[in-house]
Amino acid sequence: MGPGRRGAGGTLWRRTEESWYLLVTLLLWSGFWRAHTQTDDGKSVYFWETGPWGRCMGSDCGPGGSQSRAVWCAHVDGWTTLHTNCDQDLRPSNQRNCFRVCDWHKDLYDWRLGAWNACVPVSARTFGAARPLPCSGGEEGIQTREVGCVLKADGLPAEDAICEYFEPKPRLEQACLIPCPQDCVVSQYSPWTSCSKTCGTGLRNRVRSVLVPPLFGGAMCPNLTEFQSCKPGPCKGPEGLYSHRLGPWSPCALLGSRTARQAKRRKGKGQGLRERGGVKDPETRELIQKKRTRNRLNRQDSPFWDIQVGYQTREVTCIHRNGSTVERNLCGPREQPLIIQSCVLPKACQVTEWAEWSSCSKTCADPESPGGNRARRRQVLQFSVGEEAPCPPLEETEPCEPQGGGVPPCTTYTWRTTEWTDCRVDVLLSQQDRRRSNVTGLCGGGLQTREVYCVQANAEVLKYLTDLREKEKASPPVENRLCQGPVPDTSQLCQIPCPIDCEVSPWGAWGPCTFENCDDQTGKKGFKLRRRQISNEPTGGPGSCPHLVEAVPCDEPTCHGWRLLGLEKCLPADGQQCGPGARQPQARCIDSSGESVDSSLCSSFPPPEPVACDVPCSRDCVLSDWTPWSTCSQTCSSKTVEGKQMRTRSILAYNAGEGGALCPNSSALQEVRNCNEHACTVYHWQTGPWGPCTEDPSSPSFNASAAARSSSQGPCSLGMQTRKVICVRVNVGQVPPKKCPDGPRPTTMRPCQLPCKKDCIVTPFSDWTECPLICDAAGNAVKKKQSRKRLIIQMPSNGGQECPEVLEEERDCEAPRSCPGFRWKTHKWRKCQLVPWTLRKDDPGAQENCGSGLQTRAMSCRQLDGTQGDISECLKFAKVMPPVTQRCQLPCQDDCQLTSWSKFSSCTADCVGVRTRKRALIGRSKKKDKCKNTQMYPLSETQYCPCDKYNAQPVGRWSDCILPEGARAESPLGMKVQGDIKECGQGYRYQAMACYDQDSRLVETARCNSHGYIEEACIIPCPSDCKLSEWSNWSRCSKSCGSGVKVRSKWLREKPYNGGRPCPKLDHINQVYEVVPCQSDCNQYVWVAEPWSVWKVSNVDLKENCGEGVQTRKVRCMLNTVDGPSEAVEDYLCDPEEMPLGARESRLPCPEDCVLNDWGPWSRCSLACTRTNSRVRTAYTIRSPSVGRECPDTTDKEACSLNLNCFNYFYNITDWSTCQLSPNAVCGRGIKTRMLDCVRSDGKSVDMKFCEELSLERKWQMNVSCVVECPVNCQMSDWSPWSDCSQTCGLEGKMRRQRLVVQASQGDGRPCPAQMEQWKPCPVRPCFRWQYSVWSECRVESVVCGEGVRYRNLSCFVSDGSGDGEFSLVDEELCSNLELAVNGDKQILLKEPCTLPCPGECYLMEWSDWSSCVNICVKEAGVDFGSVQVRSRAVLAQEPENLQLCPDQVWESKPCTGGECYQYKWFGSSPPNPADTWCQRSDGLNVTGGCPAISPPVDNSSCDPPCLMPKSFCSEAAVCACEDGFTEVLSLTGRLRECAPIPVLEIPTAGDKKGDVKTSRAVNPTLPSTVQPGRSGRTWYLQPYGPDGKLKMWVYGVAAGAFVLLIFIVSMIYLACKKPKRPQRQRQQNNRLKPLTLAYDGDTDM
Repeated sequence: MGPGRRGAGGTLWRRTEESWYLLVTLLLWSGFWRAHTQTDDGKSVYFWETGPWGRCMGSDCGPGGSQSRAVWCAHVDGWTTLHTNCDQDLRPSNQRNCFRVCDWHKDLYDWRLGAWNACVPVSARTFGAARPLPCSGGEEGIQTREVGCVLKADGLPAEDAICEYFEPKPRLEQACLIPCPQDCVVSQYSPWTSCSKTCGTGLRNRVRSVLVPPLFGGAMCPNLTEFQSCKPGPCKGPEGLYSHRLGPWSPCALLGSRTARQAKRRKGKGQGLRERGGVKDPETRELIQKKRTRNRLNRQDSPFWDIQVGYQTREVTCIHRNGSTVERNLCGPREQPLIIQSCVLPKACQVTEWAEWSSCSKTCADPESPGGNRARRRQVLQFSVGEEAPCPPLEETEPCEPQGGGVPPCTTYTWRTTEWTDCRVDVLLSQQDRRRSNVTGLCGGGLQTREVYCVQANAEVLKYLTDLREKEKASPPVENRLCQGPVPDTSQLCQIPCPIDCEVSPWGAWGPCTFENCDDQTGKKGFKLRRRQISNEPTGGPGSCPHLVEAVPCDEPTCHGWRLLGLEKCLPADGQQCGPGARQPQARCIDSSGESVDSSLCSSFPPPEPVACDVPCSRDCVLSDWTPWSTCSQTCSSKTVEGKQMRTRSILAYNAGEGGALCPNSSALQEVRNCNEHACTVYHWQTGPWGPCTEDPSSPSFNASAAARSSSQGPCSLGMQTRKVICVRVNVGQVPPKKCPDGPRPTTMRPCQLPCKKDCIVTPFSDWTECPLICDAAGNAVKKKQSRKRLIIQMPSNGGQECPEVLEEERDCEAPRSCPGFRWKTHKWRKCQLVPWTLRKDDPGAQENCGSGLQTRAMSCRQLDGTQGDISECLKFAKVMPPVTQRCQLPCQDDCQLTSWSKFSSCTADCVGVRTRKRALIGRSKKKDKCKNTQMYPLSETQYCPCDKYNAQPVGRWSDCILPEGARAESPLGMKVQGDIKECGQGYRYQAMACYDQDSRLVETARCNSHGYIEEACIIPCPSDCKLSEWSNWSRCSKSCGSGVKVRSKWLREKPYNGGRPCPKLDHINQVYEVVPCQSDCNQYVWVAEPWSVWKVSNVDLKENCGEGVQTRKVRCMLNTVDGPSEAVEDYLCDPEEMPLGARESRLPCPEDCVLNDWGPWSRCSLACTRTNSRVRTAYTIRSPSVGRECPDTTDKEACSLNLNCFNYFYNITDWSTCQLSPNAVCGRGIKTRMLDCVRSDGKSVDMKFCEELSLERKWQMNVSCVVECPVNCQMSDWSPWSDCSQTCGLEGKMRRQRLVVQASQGDGRPCPAQMEQWKPCPVRPCFRWQYSVWSECRVESVVCGEGVRYRNLSCFVSDGSGDGEFSLVDEELCSNLELAVNGDKQILLKEPCTLPCPGECYLMEWSDWSSCVNICVKEAGVDFGSVQVRSRAVLAQEPENLQLCPDQVWESKPCTGGECYQYKWFGSSPPNPADTWCQRSDGLNVTGGCPAISPPVDNSSCDPPCLMPKSFCSEAAVCACEDGFTEVLSLTGRLRECAPIPVLEIPTAGDKKGDVKTSRAVNPTLPSTVQPGRSGRTWYLQPYGPDGKLKMWVYGVAAGAFVLLIFIVSMIYLACKKPKRPQRQRQQNNRLKPLTLAYDGDTDM
């Protein structure tokens, strides 16, 4: 039991121990897991992550949709885990409601874009940004804006997803540029001034001005003044501590009582004068009245000036040099300045209220035309007096449109044209054609012109030119400038129909002898007629063709006769087989025209009788049939010449020796007969040309039509034309009419259409041109002329009313009595008014009746002729109003009084003599010694006589070569003809002449007796057209049968030059060809074979005279005519395939053999050509054989074979020819032709009859009209009038004129000239201008300081107008015609108040001049921030102790245009030393400010603590920095500890020649580019220290690697150098002869 318990207890203990281990393990694992799932700060390492929201889904549009997204649990290291690892309470939602967008929401929602915010630097938004680098050009920035989706209706915000559904969200940020701060830039100091005192302690100063103001937060301007104390030396006496200070004048005050008393006194004098007894003498009364008027004008009673003379005072104080005011007696007994003076009481300008607006200058309604203007005016009630501002404008205008319903429409203008002139072809001819051609018969394309003019468009619609029959209906021409829109064409191409010549066929054969009229056959003479037909209808009808019928008188005429058609086969008589017989004729009854008629009409004439013949018997001689009669050798017969014709036959077989009929001799084988036995007296009717169409008095409509034409231009009536018809005998002349047959006599009259009369139609005269108002130098009007004109609209024709001779009228203008103009009339100065004595008596040195005062005068307006004018007209048109007040001086008793200067004496010689003027003392002044001092009061002045020497010299370039005016030729009809403008020949070119005086000042050219130009003759070369030869003759047609081509050519004789007509396209040998198709009659040339010769029997049987033999005949090629072959020609003209055989071998039949005639022609093979078809030829028996002998076959047959004896035929059409014109045409409409051939299936052209027999379709058009482009020369407009001079004065003015292309060249016409503009210099005129002199110093009378006045003069200057030309002072008279203004400023200011500082005062200088315009820009970045110019006022002081009282210096700037973009750069010693370094602008000006702040180094004393480390300096930010190539190592407190060098690692590239690695110093670590100048490759800067001054981790890594590498190298050296172990003895012995050398190969396992 005990052991058992022990066992059980042990087991329990073991189980308890295992449970404990398991519990400990679980606790450890849970602790580990807790540690694993938490970070160091107690946060979980698992977190929820979400995906993007999916698409909004739902069935309805709007906010009812839903969308979902993925949600998962992730570890901080990025991998995904189970959801249970993440906190379930923090799990995000994976579903939400959304707005489901539909397409129609696009109209409800849109993006709202906010304004861009201010530009924020990028560095300000970057976390841990490095120390900012110096600004270069501008700092990159970012500006943002708000963008949101809104509902369009009320602007309420919506979800961005709605708008993003239709359009991506606009950008919220954009890059921008923040300009770099622009520091103030000032100029260099001026030199030091002299000391402000001559003894004691004073100041000297130097000043500078502002060139560029501070911009964009740049540094403010430094002091503009630098002072330096100075001690010229000790003062011998007491220093001057006091000085007078003069105050400003008080406002002008008025003594009212005195003015009122003067007015009453004048009024009383006037009444008393009027109450006196009047002067009875009218002349005396008139003189008194004139004097009263003059006195009244001299008094200031004008309502426009209310000038009242008052007084003003000023205060004089005594000032200590420290600026304090002291007693006046301390300033000592000096000369006292004036403290009271007369003045004009200032009064402002008074004007009336504006009057009503005038009516609108535009009085019609047309919104498209320019608007009108209306004006309103006001009058001057009171001119400004004193220093008040001038009067405001008295007139103002504004645009307007007429108002109201009854406004008529505006007058509109439209272009009208005259009638087109007749078409002319000669203007299209080239130079060559004009010289060698007769221009009377030209036709084809031409040119016609018309004039274009402007008229006022009438309200009623005019049927222009069609219904114009009365002059009153045409509109008068107005100025062309009134018409707008495109100008109608003034020329157009036209066509003159070319006459078609009559072409007739050859004469037909002579007909039978017939009566003239078969109906009347009594006693009439007969005629034989022959005819020909018109093959080409002429233009004017058949009347212009030659005669078509010729007649020959004959005897025994008949109207009907028998025509022999042929003879039947010979039949022996009495039914015999052979022997004599007859051939029955086949005849037909015909009339005189050859038509078949009934046989009964020929019953009165015996029909043709049978012709005797022989049928040879078997032993008879056999003869062939007679050949047809040859052509008659003559067309008529005479006593010496008879017509003959011949026929022949040949022997086919000889007779037997006896018993047979003998063969005839050779003469019987040929027959000759007479033909054309009628006499050679041929007659025909000859017609003359048709006469003009005249009225037919016999016509019943004659009177009615004449009345109709007289009343209106209605339809024209019919008339009659006649011509002369005579009977002519050929080669003799006119004979009596009875010699010619009446039947073919032509008519002598025919009806015609009378041409309508066209009267000349002209427009009414235009309005008279305006009279120009030109005035001469004296102001008198110069008489001019005015003109008016009318134009011919329609030229007369056909006897219409002629045009009037006068088309332009001219008359003198009614010149006004005087030229319109106004001037100011000044009246006599009134008495000098002093300040009342009651006010002046306390002034020391003042006297009662003398001193400085003020005087006034009256002013009135006059016209140029002296009559009174309205004051407003002078204000508008006259020059500047003269002053109405001036200072005056009443001399005191002690003053010296002198007369005015006399005029200068006359000069004896220019440039040599002198001239003088004199004055004299007056009254008591003659006895005063001080007045006799000629130094103070000179009584004469002497000056050299003005030197009037002038020299002329040319200036500028030569002008274009200009032809003289009036070089245009006018045609007889007054129309402008193309090509008549003279555009070449001798012209002139001009060079301006300038005239200078002896002082090299430009003067008017008239002083040099020059009209302003040098003329030089010049030549404008005339254009020469391309010249070709005449056309060569047409070549022979290339084919003798069918369609071929014929060619003719021209060759180049002269190329065009100077803009002449170009040549047509030439080939390589400079020829131009014309090729046209031609048709050759296939029967034009025929082979003619003579009869066969006698048999030449080779195997002679003398007894039988038969056997094998040869026959020959002569075959010739002959020209075929209507009358038959006429003459022999060359054999090549005939078709060689058709040539008959000239010899044949055959057997001569023996007696009693059968004799056949020659084979007849082959029959034609029927189509299609196949071997099953055949053709045959036949012969017939002439002599039957004897018994027992047979005749050969009389039929010969052969199979049809394609292209051997059987042919197909078809039409072949040729190509179109070139466009063929009439011989007299240059261009225009022509005809293109092509030919139709009949072509055999083997390709040979044959006679057309073969195709016509097959009735093949002819569907082609053989002729078509065409157009040859006309060679229209370029037509230029007239030169425009010369423009105004490009400059009103100076040397470089030019006048220009232009011309336009009216008609561009067409075809091979002459091209347009290149010169479309010409220029010539203007006459040189001096450039005068008003110019101020510099301001004088501030004048304060005799006092040292205080309020004073400074003055400047207004003078006349002259220059040559060039930009760098200097202005020279000349007499003011030369500027008298100029407006009184300086640089456009009409407000002339010649004096202004100023302040002269007292000794000891500190004050501001005057404004400096405006600096040059400077562009704030960065050239490298292409950034422009505008241009600016600036001026400044520096501070000046005279006493050292008053410097603290000085005001602040000031500057002001203004924008400008066209500024220069400057760069600033440091210059000086290297390395930079502040003492030897300066900043220079790119234009070479030394400045202060503007250069970059990083260089030169500044004084180390500005940094606290100072920068004492090597290679360190104090930056502008007052922070110690390191120089280039070194980096800052900072201490823990952020201060510079040391400057460590920056290692530079160069990585070689392909461009490097060296491959080793080197270390060098960095040149400039701030350069943005890593490539240093002059060094190829990439450079890496490895900085070992971080921003906190600690070594970076890579430094430790490199050190550890270097240590390992060092150990590795040492180990290798050790292994390589240690001594090896000794080998065994035997091996050593074996290796004695083979020593082994070990070499280390890098492997440690050796």
